[in-house]
Amino acid sequence: MALRATIFKVDLNVADMDRNYYGSQSLTLARHPSETDERLMVRLLAFALNASEDLAFTKGLSDVDEPDLWKKDLTGAIEHWIEVGQPDERRILRACGRAAHVTVYCYGGHASKIWWDGVGPRLARARNLTVVALPVGQSRILGELAERNMDVHVTIQDGTAFVSTARGEASVEPEIWRNVAR
Repeated sequence: MALRATIFKVDLNVADMDRNYYGSQSLTLARHPSETDERLMVRLLAFALNASEDLAFTKGLSDVDEPDLWKKDLTGAIEHWIEVGQPDERRILRACGRAAHVTVYCYGGHASKIWWDGVGPRLARARNLTVVALPVGQSRILGELAERNMDVHVTIQDGTAFVSTARGEASVEPEIWRNVAR
């Protein structure tokens, strides 16, 4: 018998002072059996950092042709493709060809740096790619905040995300390893 996804219910409140976005959403996230709480919370943080009415979670790990998050326009064209983790070079280049903008949120400390040092030079031709790294200690603290039912408040100011739940708080300062203007 196959393992089933674990369902997380999240009431997310975002106050993004950098983008002047303020909103709240009730989300249902499915954590794939192979996914950790840390990765789930990084996905949720990626959602908060890019929050908009059109941003949506996809099948993620369950479908190799979809990212973790995406934003589509009214015609179905992909405006923003968001990956979490350390995707391979071919996947990123394919995403850059399908979407107007691609963002990769990597985490895991030294392993992420090794990954980026390996694929970064080969992705130089991708003109619509942004790579953001989350410091290892900060992403681990995020993982410790995970609960099946969460009320999450995210305040973003000057590039830093302050995450608060009933279990505690975390401050995340994403490092931009590669940025393109959107």
